[in-house]
Parts: sequence; structure tokens; C-alpha cells
Amino acid sequence: MKTFTLTPAILLITTLMAKAQDTTKTAAPDPPLVITGSVDAYYKYDFANKKGNIPTSFASDHNSISIGMIDLGLKKKVGKAAFVGELSFGPRGQGQSIPNAGDNGDSFHIQNLYMSYDVTDKLVLTGGYMSTFIGYEVISPVGNFNYSTSYMFTNGPFQNAGFKATYAFSDKVSLMAGIFNDQWNAYKSANSVNNFGAQLMVVPVKGWTAYLNVITGGTAGTEFDLTTAYQITDAFKLGLNAADYKATNGVTGGFTGVALYPQIAVSKDVTLGLRGEYFKTKTGDFVLAGPAAGEHVTAVTFTANIKAGPLSLIPEVRFDNGSAEAFTNHSGDPSKNASQFVLAAVYAF
Repeated sequence: MKTFTLTPAILLITTLMAKAQDTTKTAAPDPPLVITGSVDAYYKYDFANKKGNIPTSFASDHNSISIGMIDLGLKKKVGKAAFVGELSFGPRGQGQSIPNAGDNGDSFHIQNLYMSYDVTDKLVLTGGYMSTFIGYEVISPVGNFNYSTSYMFTNGPFQNAGFKATYAFSDKVSLMAGIFNDQWNAYKSANSVNNFGAQLMVVPVKGWTAYLNVITGGTAGTEFDLTTAYQITDAFKLGLNAADYKATNGVTGGFTGVALYPQIAVSKDVTLGLRGEYFKTKTGDFVLAGPAAGEHVTAVTFTANIKAGPLSLIPEVRFDNGSAEAFTNHSGDPSKNASQFVLAAVYAF
């Protein structure tokens, strides 16, 4: 009787254990944590023998082999929920070294720290501290063709903290709208959440993407921005950035600018490019990095990207010419012209 009674129980336990093992085997594991980043260093020589003669962001040292930053990014998506975190260490990434940035008092800078959720296949909600949607260039040298940066980049936002919703009408049209803190490039607001931002993305034809952007608020002012790039052939790409900024909150002034970015691949590993920028400040009392109020500058930058696997060598020559004597010449006197040479190395992983 004992044998007859225990056998069904043993069979039941064995069956349950087998099912549990099958469930364990078939359950999909969470996707892995993705780690990305870069490191960069450079040598720069200013032909007027002066540090920071061209007042754009980063790489301001003169006649020096200097570091940029180490950038570490983490991201993971499980189901519909995702997060992105990105830290940078070094002069290029520190918040206090960026014009118009809030001084976070850290030896590092948080580039991104946000979470997102796919409500549907078309609607995504995102909140946190995010790289700005304004402009053509970014902080990380991996995301730029030129190593030096434009005047429009330097005077626009780098990051915005806030909440946004993005809706994809199709793979050719999407719209983003969001609310953001009153301060640009700072982890928290000074007083309130009073900036509104929006971005319309369109793909007119294959290989051509355009972004119409705006960010406006009672504290930081209003910037309208157009960013577009067209891969015309396999070898030739043309980019454009145009922006207009107006200060507010009792402050007058701002800027208007446009830049062209033609690039041509001469081989699999070598691409040549040019950035031609026209940047004009508006009359007023708002302080900008660049020419004085009411003046303009034209900057032409010739750049080559030479790739060896994940390593890119970037030689670059830049010539700036202004309507006023905004620069310094080799004798230390005011000058309308400035020029520099940069040789940078960027390793992406």
C-alpha cells in the first residue's frame, strides 16, 4: 500500500520540477547592459601664439599636448523601459569648462541621465537630463566631424533637463514636444520649469533628414534652429545648421548664424570636410562667446578624418575673420583675424 500511495506523489513532484526547468530554459534573459564611450587628446597651435584666441568651446590650450575627456555611457532596455547614463571626465566634459554652463562643482560632468518608456510603437516618453536637441554639433568628439566647434554650438544649449514626448507618425515624420527647466546645461532649475521645446523631424527623400527645432522660455530666451544632412552620394554628404537666438528676461541681444558642412570620402578610411560658418551677434547687452554686439565673424575650418579601426586621427586648420578686432595677433595687438592648427586623436568604443 505504501508503494502504491507514494508513486503518484513522486510522479507529481517530478513533473512539476521538469516544468519548472522547462520554464527556466525558455524564459528570455534580460538584454545585457551596453557600455559605450570614447577618449580623446589633441595638440593645438595658435598662430598668434595665444591661448584661447578663438573663443569657441573646448581645446583652448596652445602649443600643448592636452587631453579632451574620457566619456563613459551606459544604456539598457528591458521590454518597453530603458535608461541612459553618460559620464565624462576631463576638461572637454566638465560642466564648469563649458561657456554658459552652471558650475556643478564636480571633477566630472553628467552628460545624460534619463529614462524612457515606449507607450506604443509610435509614442515614447522620456524624462531626465538629456543632450539638447538643438544644433548640429555635440560635446562628444565622436559625434562631430570637426574637432573644434562652431560659434553656434558654443552659444546654444548643450543639455536640457525636462520631460518630453515623441510621436512617430511614420518612419519619415515625427514630432517631439516637451517642458524643460529654466536653466540650460544645469542639473536643476534656478526657479521653475518654464522652457518649452519642440522638434519636427522629416525625411524628404532617402538619405536626407531635417530637424526643425525651437526652445523658448522666460529665463533662457528663445532659439529657433534648423539642422539637416543629406547623403547625396555614397561619397558626398552635405550638412547645414542655421539658428537664431534672442535673449529675454530684461536682457537684449542674441545671435544669428549659419554653417555648411560638406564632406567627401576619398577612400574607405579617409574623409575630407569643411565647415564654413557665418555668425553675427545682435545689438544688446547679452554676453556671447564671439564677436562684440552688432559684429560678425566668418570661420572656415578644413578637417580630415583618418580612421584606423576605432581610432580616428583628425588634422584640422581653422581661419576666423571678423568685422571687428575681436582677436589678437602675434604681436599682442587687436586683430580681425585668427588661425589655428589642431591634431586630435579620438578612440571610440
